[in-house]
Amino acid sequence: MRRRILTSLFLGAAMLASNEMSAQQPAPPNLDAIPEKMPFSNPYGVPIGAERAQSLIQAAAAEATQRGWAMNIAVVDSGANLVAFLRMDDAQLASIPIAEHKARVAAKYRRPTRAFEDAVQKFDFKYILSLDDVVASRGGIPLIEDGKIIGAIGCSGGTGSQDEATCMAGAALVNK
Repeated sequence: MRRRILTSLFLGAAMLASNEMSAQQPAPPNLDAIPEKMPFSNPYGVPIGAERAQSLIQAAAAEATQRGWAMNIAVVDSGANLVAFLRMDDAQLASIPIAEHKARVAAKYRRPTRAFEDAVQKFDFKYILSLDDVVASRGGIPLIEDGKIIGAIGCSGGTGSQDEATCMAGAALVNK
């Protein structure tokens, strides 16, 4: 009897949790809908300079240091060309090109790389992975000043959320 009650309670809790989880899932966007405005259509502006790019890297590195994270941090200009880079002590070597890639993608596609991650993870839009030079992992953020993209920052070395938090600290100097 006791076993039946426990089994019933367990199954009821599992069904409730399943219903709550499915209710929290966002509805997939309608790919056939035609938006009035172009999404992610900020024009490209004057490229970020080396001195300013270094200040973003220092802000991002300060955030990573405060949290005890070893990161690779890249800043590219509005043409997706590398302007500044930092490999913090003990940051993994494999993350060097990933940080650069995230920054380039954020500049080229004029959107945070998290948009690609969300498209694949939340909506199962695997076709995103067939686009040239895409990285579907958060940690790349465009730098927008006066409505124009002046570059992007990319971070890698931790989890996606750690990479993104590090980038946001640097991007906050430009993105108001």
